[in-house]
Amino acid sequence: MLNPQKFIKSVPHAFRGILTLIKSENNFRIHLLAIVFVVVVGLKMDLTEGEWLALILTMGGVLALEAVNTAIEAVVDLVSPEFHPLAKKAKDIAAGAVLLFVFAALAVAGVILVY
Repeated sequence: MLNPQKFIKSVPHAFRGILTLIKSENNFRIHLLAIVFVVVVGLKMDLTEGEWLALILTMGGVLALEAVNTAIEAVVDLVSPEFHPLAKKAKDIAAGAVLLFVFAALAVAGVILVY
């Protein structure tokens, strides 16, 4: 059953997670700077609604995937504080997923902002 009060109570935890990302994750801050750049360039251009939607979705996707990557890394570090090949594999694959989405986001931004 839906419980709006439970959802409302969970929102501060989510914001705390976002603040943690901003404060502690260099790659997240780099992505935020890239987003500021794209938004500034986009505002100077006459982008269509569809172009803005594509940019917003890809920018949000990069940030969300970076958050998931950070969470995976934290859990892997918790359960495997010593080096283990499977821990390395999980962390490398999660980081690779972010990189793949960044490449897609760059392609979207390139098509919209350059062509």
